[in-house]
Amino acid sequence: MDVRQLEMFRAVAEEGSFTRAAERLHVSQSAVSRQVQLLEDELGGRLLHRGKRATPTAPGELLLRLAQRVQRDMQDVVGQISDTQELKRGTLTLAGGMTVCMHILPPLLKKYRTLYRGIDLRVVSASAETIQRLVRAHEIDLALLTLPVTAPDLEVVPVLKEEMVVVMGPSHPLARQRSVDAPGLARFPLIFYEKGSNSRRVQDEVFAEHGLPVKVAMETENVEIIKAMVGAGLGLALIPYAAIAKDVRAGRFAYARLRGRRPFRETGWVYLKSGLPRSATEMLRLFEEVKDTFRSRLPAD
Repeated sequence: MDVRQLEMFRAVAEEGSFTRAAERLHVSQSAVSRQVQLLEDELGGRLLHRGKRATPTAPGELLLRLAQRVQRDMQDVVGQISDTQELKRGTLTLAGGMTVCMHILPPLLKKYRTLYRGIDLRVVSASAETIQRLVRAHEIDLALLTLPVTAPDLEVVPVLKEEMVVVMGPSHPLARQRSVDAPGLARFPLIFYEKGSNSRRVQDEVFAEHGLPVKVAMETENVEIIKAMVGAGLGLALIPYAAIAKDVRAGRFAYARLRGRRPFRETGWVYLKSGLPRSATEMLRLFEEVKDTFRSRLPAD
């Protein structure tokens, strides 16, 4: 038994699939199957139930706990070595949705890079579900996700709360109004986030409260596409003010606040409870120092 075999077995057990395990490890499926088979031959019994989904047998559960413990111990050692090197080298992988990757991470990473030039910084933009899976696979160190995120193995630290406002072109009939209610908004075509996302959940709650049907003109997770569609006059959007603050100041968009219960989107750091490398804890520390710069405050009513 060697560490590579344990890594392949752990990937199959966690992914529930030989194919996804191979993709995660960037090897062929046959290589994963072969190494798991050799491991089973060495230990004298089945470690995985091979059905529609690969799941550990009772002995497999024992081995999975060992493999996970070995992974954590190796990370701890690497982290301790990294500490002694004063963050002169290493890798830090962060992840988030489109808004986070466009409006928060660039200035944060720029400041981090000036302090730790030897750290190789990587950014992943994907769905929240995919990001959480990659965090569990130890392929992402830190994620900044729209909340809520609830999982027993993940640490969730709320850090930002942004008001979502109604965005329209400067010539739209609502552009001169400082606020609009949900029934008034529901009269117009809307450009929404995709179903299943936490941002979409906030949007849906606005209209569900009033039992209002909505005219969904388009669905996308890309906030820049949403803004482009609004700019083309294809509909209105309900998005965080931070995403359009500069555009409003430049006269490219107008906005109105929702009357009644105003919608907010909360963002937080998400990472494994089993621990973080020092490169990641330094990122959290740096974010706390500069997080006020990411709060685009709305003008007073």
